[in-house]
Amino acid sequence: MGIVWDIGVDRPQFPMLTENLEADLVVVGLGGSGLTALLHGAQRGLKVIGIDADRIAAGAAGRNGGLLLAGIADFHHNVRQELGRECAMALYQHTLDEMDRMAATTPNAISRIGALRTGEDSKELADVIAHRDALIADGYPVLDYDDEQGQGILIPTDGVFQPAKRAVQLANLAVAAGAQIFTNSPATDLQSGIVKTPQGSIRAPHILATIDGNLGKAVPEVADRAQATRLQMISTAPVKSVTLKYAVYTRQGWDYWQQLPDGRIAIGGGRDTALTQEATDVAEPTPEMRNYLETKLHSIGITVEIEHHWAAIVSYTDSGLPIVEQVQPGLWAIGAYCGTGNVVGALLGRSVVDHCIDGHSQIVADFTI
Repeated sequence: MGIVWDIGVDRPQFPMLTENLEADLVVVGLGGSGLTALLHGAQRGLKVIGIDADRIAAGAAGRNGGLLLAGIADFHHNVRQELGRECAMALYQHTLDEMDRMAATTPNAISRIGALRTGEDSKELADVIAHRDALIADGYPVLDYDDEQGQGILIPTDGVFQPAKRAVQLANLAVAAGAQIFTNSPATDLQSGIVKTPQGSIRAPHILATIDGNLGKAVPEVADRAQATRLQMISTAPVKSVTLKYAVYTRQGWDYWQQLPDGRIAIGGGRDTALTQEATDVAEPTPEMRNYLETKLHSIGITVEIEHHWAAIVSYTDSGLPIVEQVQPGLWAIGAYCGTGNVVGALLGRSVVDHCIDGHSQIVADFTI
């Protein structure tokens, strides 16, 4: 049934890699993290080449919920308990800073009007309050919210974005900065110093595998830690009778939705109701999850026609932290964002480029716990 983010987005066409090339930096996987790395490398003066097995942002980067949330996958108060306050604050601040950079780079694809975390029962509301109190204690903006969209907290620095639109803009900016892009060019072999595709190869001292959902397949060294997982979403026809000002995430983040500028509502979640079924690398939507998401829509008063239903493959780790690791000399694995890669992915893609050039990145160090 297609993907709502593709409406009105004209994706540029790029050639297939059919020759043997050399570069300073190769980026394998052109989603949000890969395109950010590609652009940043070009802006820092490197000869950069990016390749993708499909088109740009064909995977999770072009199929996600369109939420921009500070922090990592777990909520800030939980990260404080697990990693300590200093580490939690560093990670949270890094993502806030990255959202500033994202908004400056692609301003018309991003809207930072805030996002709501709501609670559906007293137990969850108690956790929302703990989340709020931790943010206040660490000096981060947060407001109580109790209005037509539920009860919980509004984090005003968060927001939403149009994933496909941002991906196209990043690709165009990267090319304008001197990057080369090749699509329909899957990496058949990733090794230190060389990437091979069916009809070509690229030699480079720095290679970044920025592949979330299939990271374990592309980089066997992390296969035991990157667990492929399917996420599903649906979207409606334009809704005129309801206005949802803020994006919402609820049920501990299992469910999430937003209303788009054209009135359509995009909603995802429900994975916890079918954990075994959704532990897969097959990006095919299922009727069971569509039924769940439609029922959830009805519970918030939306009963209009469903126009789109799609799935994406991402990767999770047991720790909740993403993978950012040099697995061979010059070969980096970056991914497994645990369902929250929109900000963290861009942050790590850019930061690993800095590490390659400068020999160190504090951001990479802070995520390598």
